[in-house]
Amino acid sequence: MTLSQRLAAEGVGSLLLAATVVGSGVMGQRLAGGNLGIALLANTGATVAALAVLIALLAPVSGAHFNPAVSLVQGIRRVLPWREVGAYAIVQVIGCCLGAILAHAMFDLPWLQSSLHARTGASQWVAEAVATFGLVLVVLGHRRPQDAAWMVAAWIGAAYWFTASTSFANPAITMARSLSDTFAGIRPTDVPGFVIAQLAGALLALLVARWLFRADCWPVGDHEQGLT
Repeated sequence: MTLSQRLAAEGVGSLLLAATVVGSGVMGQRLAGGNLGIALLANTGATVAALAVLIALLAPVSGAHFNPAVSLVQGIRRVLPWREVGAYAIVQVIGCCLGAILAHAMFDLPWLQSSLHARTGASQWVAEAVATFGLVLVVLGHRRPQDAAWMVAAWIGAAYWFTASTSFANPAITMARSLSDTFAGIRPTDVPGFVIAQLAGALLALLVARWLFRADCWPVGDHEQGLT
């Protein structure tokens, strides 16, 4: 695949993923009648389904990262050339931000918003590190390409419920959610703490995977592609 095709796949996947996260949060909150548990359940189900489909569909094209933390790890592993890591990250952030705007448009909300939803503190940061650690461990440790979609989606779905932060686990999604003053939002001032925790969790997962999976994870050949 050409670089332009891979970047297009990352952009489209990131846009649709963010639209799903934000849009299902809005829909869940509207239909739940104030029951936040039901709203989170709806948010979780839609996110898991969309993530599994997008990975299965786009992994053969770009690796289906949709996540700068994953792209960074793949750059360190020499799977993704460093000159492309930055391009992937930029497209992922832009795609996610456009996805949040698209969700607002679909629900007749102001397109440009700034979230007021506070998400900060040590417990939230630990939760994000754990969520991202598990995500990257799954990305690096799964054995068969066809397992990536369900394993990644299942981890994120579970982490929605067992982490205090509801598992953003993605710097691009985090930035996009700061643009949405909805159920899925996060205050812009809380974004740096989340991103630092996510990157720390990703790098720790790389170290653990290097020890657990050894030759399967480090070093790798240039033929490997992202989640596949």
